[in-house]
Amino acid sequence: MYNAYFGFQENPFSLSPDPAFLYRSAQHEEALANLIYGVQSRKGFIVLTGEVGTGKTTLLECLREYLETQYFEFAFLFNSRITADQFFEMVAYDFNLPVQRTSKTEVLFALNSLLVAQTNDGRTTVLIVDEAHNLEWDVLEEIRLLGNLENRNGKLLQIVLAGQPEFDRKLDSPNLRQLKQRIVLRTTLVPFSQADTQEYIEFRLAKAGMSNQTIFPASVIAEVHLRAQGIPRVINGVCDNLLLTMFAMESKVATVEMVDEVTTDMRLDWPSRRKMRSQPTGMEQPTFGRGD
Repeated sequence: MYNAYFGFQENPFSLSPDPAFLYRSAQHEEALANLIYGVQSRKGFIVLTGEVGTGKTTLLECLREYLETQYFEFAFLFNSRITADQFFEMVAYDFNLPVQRTSKTEVLFALNSLLVAQTNDGRTTVLIVDEAHNLEWDVLEEIRLLGNLENRNGKLLQIVLAGQPEFDRKLDSPNLRQLKQRIVLRTTLVPFSQADTQEYIEFRLAKAGMSNQTIFPASVIAEVHLRAQGIPRVINGVCDNLLLTMFAMESKVATVEMVDEVTTDMRLDWPSRRKMRSQPTGMEQPTFGRGD
């Protein structure tokens, strides 16, 4: 709606996980490098965790792009609220295995044949599971058993598990200790610093066609960072709404008052706001007893 008004070629703050808009902060660069290295080196299990909205799915999309350019066979499971039977169906579907997909035995035999053939051709096969914190215990156990497929040169199937921080806590459970022991690479995404937030906003605006931006003053960016708590997805939401507000008001510069309006509409909560709400709004009125 506002792209022509600001001269954008595309929406700078879309919520879709577009690899072209990946801001390569130091932590995101390191995380992507770890994912690629783990897959290339056939390390077996790789875990990526981070708070909601910190960019895990975007990194997985970047990994998928890399795998496609290298002609690696891979499956991407994005729906993790599944049973063990559904897990094998999805694996068979994504790897396009020529079997009866409702038969776990047939799926396992076909998958093993695929892995051996790929390995003999010097190729790597990868299974990516997003939202892994939702996986049931029995599904995680099935995934662990898939990690046992190996030869003298390493694991036949590289498994990337991505999830929220509770997935780390899940892996600490005694009944998942065997899976935890097999994880050789872990990487964690954390919210942006204020400097990262500023660079992130400027990067996305430049990617959309606005270099040397002047629409978000430093004071506005500082407030956006504070209220979004450094979470990229929330930053996108706030900035998108700010651009819409500016367009509606025919303004080319955002203000802190606009940030107030947008973040109130979005019902955002942040530490300083919670602190202000917990403070009394006025002096308590004295009460007087009968004899006073």
